[in-house]
Amino acid sequence: MTIRRSLLTVVAAVGAVLVPLSPAAAEPLESTPIYSYADAVRETVWVDTGLTSPQGARVRVAADIIRPREAQTAGVKVPVIMDASPYYTSLGRGNEGQRKTYDSAGRPIQFPLFYDNYFVPRGYAVVLVDLSGTARSNGCVDVGGRSEVASGKAVVDWLNGRATGYTSATGSTQASATWSSGAVGMIGKSWDGTIANGVAATGVDGLKTVVPIGAISSWYDYYRAHGATLTMGTPSALVSRVENSAAANNCATVKSTLDSGSPSSGDMTTMWRERDYVPNAANVKASVFVVHGVNDLNVKSINFGQWWNALPATVERKLWLTQAGHVDPFDFRRSVWVDTLHRWFDHYLMGIDNGIQNDPRSTVEHQPDVWKDDVSWPVVTTPKHLYAHASSTAGVGTLNSAPPPPTEIPVWARFTDNRSSEYTWITNPTSTSSARLIYSSPALTADNRISGTPRITVTATSSAGAARLTAVLVDLGPSTIRNYRASGEGITTLSTRSCWGESGTGDSACFLDTATNKTSTSANIISRGWADLGHYASLDSRKTLSPNTPYKITFNLASTDQVIPAGHKLALVIGSTDSSYIGSAGSYPKIAVDLTKTVLQIPMTGSF
Repeated sequence: MTIRRSLLTVVAAVGAVLVPLSPAAAEPLESTPIYSYADAVRETVWVDTGLTSPQGARVRVAADIIRPREAQTAGVKVPVIMDASPYYTSLGRGNEGQRKTYDSAGRPIQFPLFYDNYFVPRGYAVVLVDLSGTARSNGCVDVGGRSEVASGKAVVDWLNGRATGYTSATGSTQASATWSSGAVGMIGKSWDGTIANGVAATGVDGLKTVVPIGAISSWYDYYRAHGATLTMGTPSALVSRVENSAAANNCATVKSTLDSGSPSSGDMTTMWRERDYVPNAANVKASVFVVHGVNDLNVKSINFGQWWNALPATVERKLWLTQAGHVDPFDFRRSVWVDTLHRWFDHYLMGIDNGIQNDPRSTVEHQPDVWKDDVSWPVVTTPKHLYAHASSTAGVGTLNSAPPPPTEIPVWARFTDNRSSEYTWITNPTSTSSARLIYSSPALTADNRISGTPRITVTATSSAGAARLTAVLVDLGPSTIRNYRASGEGITTLSTRSCWGESGTGDSACFLDTATNKTSTSANIISRGWADLGHYASLDSRKTLSPNTPYKITFNLASTDQVIPAGHKLALVIGSTDSSYIGSAGSYPKIAVDLTKTVLQIPMTGSF
């Protein structure tokens, strides 16, 4: 962990006010551990969300709070780091699956993750919120819907004096956040970070920053891919993994709404639109620090790409992209992460002018543990249109920027859906396969960076009334990458521990260390996308296909940032049902692709 020379002194007797040692100090200021973690106030407040349960009761969510006692004694108001989650008493949080614990009186003891251990001594409060229908909150789990977004927003409002909190789940004794400065930062991985996105999209006052890690921006894009059904289960099945017993007994209507709103047709519905935060990204006023894995095959990286691109230009932002999968930066770049997050919160929650807003906007891992900073993201690229060209080998050809010759005669390439996997398709890239098409560029003469969101337009026919399409981009050449397909998704958990902050009885600041898990490959998939051909016209309604009739469809591939080294080739693979990630359309159609009307749009820095 980076340790800076302290530029702050504390005069506890006059309120623990942070005062710079010298007005002319050239180095950035930082908050320092001046408060007692052992003596911190630990309490729970139940905040009224303004909503009612299916039984007509007001929904209150439990907010477990830990904050410096000395600050309250001295009348110093403190900012809040908040993580709103459904997982605190079910799956747990972090690499070690930590759960909240309480003493016999119900007072919170263990606050999962390191935020409390590290930041409370530095003058922050940490607030961990149980989303509606989970743990000690009432109401229903609605999978990113109105109730869960209200769970987070209501607590931000309460911290700013605009909502009502209570000392118990059902009592009438009110609790006020008189100790709060009103500045709130929401953070969290996966579902937690998703709620941070949703709350930010409401434009709520007082939310100064959000740090979504591997977070969803549209729940449709978690469960669907342009009409294709991703193998992620169903929203109602996810509910059953986190809901408390009261919600399990009382929220059948909510689960029924989730089921009816997520039809297997892949249609975009009102239910999905309610859970799409991207259209409301224009409301975001908070700064945004996004962390995502380009190989995250749980929360697909399209989620960060579309969120980032939709944010207003006025929003100050930062981005970390890792080669790992669905992994917290605490476990793939720990010391740098803690230091960067410390500076980020100091600036946006405490107002310390430490210059982090002027740091490089994006930091990307192109090789294991090798990071590159850039002033923006995506980096400035030249949009390329690449075309597939047939060769004498069936289903195998070349990929280049030369458009097909103007002709009215289609050039058909054919394959059959056999529900195999993209990992099978990329083997033997020079050989014919009945299950896919593959087109490869010449060997690159220089490194070529892909930065952004590729998109493909395919014109295809199907022998059946429904069909899936998959497009995969592959780096062909020897590479060493993070082993994101292994159980740790690019990391290995060690037996040693390192400590980040202060420990207390029942809440240790020491966490298992991790190391990078690497593997070698000769064909690395760098982006993929899926679609249901029946959604060629719109996501709103799936059309039945007329056999052997051409349909034109355009869909996005995963947002990414990758370098294709000199000497390697870039390949485009087109298949049907990618059994690793999507369900089939219900049959095994024969598919024909018209190469003259198929084009890959890709953001690249170089050429070939």
